[in-house]
Amino acid sequence: MHSHILPQRRLGLALAVALAFAGSPASAAVTDADILNDAKTPGDVVSFGLGTQGQRFSPMTKINTSTVKNLVPAWSMSFGGEKQRGQESQPVIAGGKMFVTASYSRLFAIDAKTGKKLWKYEHRLPDGIMPCCDVINRGAALYGNLVIFATLDAQLVALDQDSGKVVWKEKLGDYAAGYSATAAPIIAKGKVITGISGGEFGAVGRIDARDPMTGKLVWTRPTVEGHMGYKYDKDGKEVENGISGTLNATWTGDLWKTGGAATWNGATYDPETNLIFAGTGNPAPWNSHNRPGDNLFSSSTVAIDADTGKITWHYQNTPHDGWDYDGVNEFVSFDYKDPKTGKMVKAGGKADRNGFFFVNDRTNGKLLNAFPFVNKITWAKSIDLKTGRPVYDDANRPGDPAQGADGKKGTVVNSSPSFLGGKNQMQMAYSPQTGLFYVPANEWSMDIWNEPVSYKKGAAYLGAGFTIKATHDDYIGALRAVDPATGKIVWENKNYAPLWGGVLTTAGGLVFYGTPEGFLKGVDAKTGKELWSFNVGTGIVAPPVSWEQDGEQMIAVTTGWGGAVPLWGGDVAKRVNYLEQGGSVWVFKLHKAM
Repeated sequence: MHSHILPQRRLGLALAVALAFAGSPASAAVTDADILNDAKTPGDVVSFGLGTQGQRFSPMTKINTSTVKNLVPAWSMSFGGEKQRGQESQPVIAGGKMFVTASYSRLFAIDAKTGKKLWKYEHRLPDGIMPCCDVINRGAALYGNLVIFATLDAQLVALDQDSGKVVWKEKLGDYAAGYSATAAPIIAKGKVITGISGGEFGAVGRIDARDPMTGKLVWTRPTVEGHMGYKYDKDGKEVENGISGTLNATWTGDLWKTGGAATWNGATYDPETNLIFAGTGNPAPWNSHNRPGDNLFSSSTVAIDADTGKITWHYQNTPHDGWDYDGVNEFVSFDYKDPKTGKMVKAGGKADRNGFFFVNDRTNGKLLNAFPFVNKITWAKSIDLKTGRPVYDDANRPGDPAQGADGKKGTVVNSSPSFLGGKNQMQMAYSPQTGLFYVPANEWSMDIWNEPVSYKKGAAYLGAGFTIKATHDDYIGALRAVDPATGKIVWENKNYAPLWGGVLTTAGGLVFYGTPEGFLKGVDAKTGKELWSFNVGTGIVAPPVSWEQDGEQMIAVTTGWGGAVPLWGGDVAKRVNYLEQGGSVWVFKLHKAM
């Protein structure tokens, strides 16, 4: 994504703390069947996305358009300490325990009924970490009796759910070369699936599959064309698994060796096709004049066979990306009826950073539809549905510094959306009831220009400068209900500050989402009418979840202002500089009349 380097500060000797309390809930081993059925079973949340397909749809109906007005806090637990900053984590819940990650690579186990802290783990972070977009983490995966999460120094850690003790720990990349990790892992076909961050440092994106019980690699698939993929035998021996694409087909010279395409937002998995869908980030460097060609597989959706680790298909959302539009936004599997043929289509939807919503056939990647979900897009005039490629507005590509008057700065252009995207890390939701996607969108532009740059290990590898600007005086964010079949925006709710938190939708006809101003909102899924809100006292930049406990439907959300906007937002950051940081989990349930 972007490469704001946080000021180096002493992170301290963070230690693992495992406090096993008497009377804490007994864990139940999470199975592959539990994970596959997560979207249908209300008693737990055992995957990022409330199901591996990422629809974020809850089948529960007790909290609905009639009863939501009676929603009240059940409990709240603070992460405490001085390590506040952004909190983007989605909780997972199993066996009566909630597991939630927090800033600075921490993980908490909480009694889901009472909010009592059972134990916490604080990862020991070195001084030299280089996170681009705040010290955030988006969540953990559950498997067996383990809870697994990634850290800012690019490690993957598995902890015992009952004690918090480390069971295994594996290195994902060299943090000194700019590698880090913030995405929630997922479990697919009995494997733990992870990506990496660090594209702004020339880190090469990839998806890894590991044995979740041991951490040992099963296969690894790079997402920059020219790199070799590998699988691993039972003894851990590396066996070549085929090159990604074709060497030098879309990258000239040695540029592919530091090509970016970081998989920093994780992946989704569709059991029907046995495919892992990973979004890939921007090519490195940002200066597109340094790297002629499409630069596969950057700014793309890549479909990877869960068994073999081979790329089955790919679709490039922004070929030859020159605006840091990435392509990491989640690819959400869904089925819909083709309005022309009346046949059901196995599809996937993606609201891309570049401002277009893409619908692809998830079996083969064929583009089915593409349309804007933001009001202003300047880098391309449209997406050609026949070729699947953008129709560029060539005048809106930042200029070549070599053609500039002093050779140090190319022509400045004003581009919409800004590189913070029409949508960024905040996860959308899809309701099979309404057939609509609920997309947290933002309207902003940027002045952007290119500068000369060369690769140096551990140094930012951009070759660009920028200033982000609000498009409208009265709002930046807008939650939009999008019809993927027609491309219509059915309704929208505008928000003064940018939206940076994910979305939950339910069979009770509701959509829940949070705002930087601190409101968790419940709105009518069909109309967008606001039916309930609660102010948690700090900004919300995380996705809500819902589960059933003792016969009651619960809503939970992690709260705490931060993330990329205050670090990168330019003029936009001034709109939200009054907001206070924090770090908590809030849980809500329906009020019972006495």
